[in-house]
Amino acid sequence: MNRKKKPELLLPAGSLPVLKTAFLYGADAVYIGGEAFGLRAKARNFSREEMAEGIDFAHSLGKKVYVTANIIAHNRDLEGVADYFRELRALGPDALIISDPGVYDIACREAPEIDRHISTQANNTNYGTCSFWHRLGAKRVVTARELSLAELKELKANIPEDLELETFVHGSMCISYSGRCLLSNVLTGRDANAGSCTHPCRWKYFLTEETRPGEYFPVFENDRGTFIFNSKDLCMIEHIPDLLDAGIDSFKVEGRMKNALYVATVARAYRQALDLAFTDVEGYRAKTGEFLHQAAACTNREFTTGFFYGRPGPADQIYDNSTYRKDAVFLGISEGIDGEGRVLLTQKNKFCTGDTVQIMHPQGGDEEVRVCGIYDEEGNAMPSAPHAGQKLHVALSAPAVCGEVIRKDAEI
Repeated sequence: MNRKKKPELLLPAGSLPVLKTAFLYGADAVYIGGEAFGLRAKARNFSREEMAEGIDFAHSLGKKVYVTANIIAHNRDLEGVADYFRELRALGPDALIISDPGVYDIACREAPEIDRHISTQANNTNYGTCSFWHRLGAKRVVTARELSLAELKELKANIPEDLELETFVHGSMCISYSGRCLLSNVLTGRDANAGSCTHPCRWKYFLTEETRPGEYFPVFENDRGTFIFNSKDLCMIEHIPDLLDAGIDSFKVEGRMKNALYVATVARAYRQALDLAFTDVEGYRAKTGEFLHQAAACTNREFTTGFFYGRPGPADQIYDNSTYRKDAVFLGISEGIDGEGRVLLTQKNKFCTGDTVQIMHPQGGDEEVRVCGIYDEEGNAMPSAPHAGQKLHVALSAPAVCGEVIRKDAEI
């Protein structure tokens, strides 16, 4: 087993609060998008000021921030990319994630001191491609999701030792090869490769016949229709020794559109699992069921191991619905304690006085507490908090440390 260095745990962050949550709950690094040139146009993303604060925060902890610039660029994008990289050079992120060779060339010229990582969007499926990027100065390659563990191990054995491999280990799977999907563009005019994917792989489809327009014939899997492109979510938390054996340098979690509950839940579960697998494989194997349960304690679509153990089959798809399984509801992040000992919270979902909720402790364990009172910014008592975004003072039966995520069980 390749154990020279513990792999990095890399989490997504779609906003500054989520970035801080990722680090509190165990991430070694995060990847973020600015307001342009990343592939998540609907994510909140980072302003220049937020990016500067996030990078400074990460570096104060000895951790890293990578910035995505992985669009497939058209002529009109190139001048803006150059300006953008000059701005990033002043901020000092730890790496740029790039897929387009033209954009890569601009990064070399405008921000040569920032490391360059090659995005999975570049379809990195073989060691020849990886070595090509290494000769051009790339420090890391993000492998395609379509590779098996055997292929990854062979790839690692045939690339320069100082070239790092980053691999997705958790999160949504794309129906198209390495995310190069045209369905959204064809059906809605919104381009997946410019950050505007509408996720048509999750839609319900029907059959039509050429001579009978307007008549829709269901393709039944059950009485709810069929979702022919809808993949289960990737989860490799039960197979970390195999990833270590393949020599992966960075374990990547998908999800820049996800909230702080998702990031905290997945970061904490993988942090504990990776740390234990790296030092005590048998101890890790005895706890894989617990780690899987922890990783599933947020929104997901059921789990699969993707391509790691061979080509996915029918069992890796979800044909009867496009809904998530939701075990917990995100209430907010503790922003501190007021003079009355109440938790300061920006509310995300409804909860009520008298509810039982959980405080997620970063080092492990969820503490059940009771909501003893809810107060608005003027100090008025409220029986419930129904409005997302409201600033609240919440009296809990036990305090939450600043930065801790507060959640409650989803109603069945």
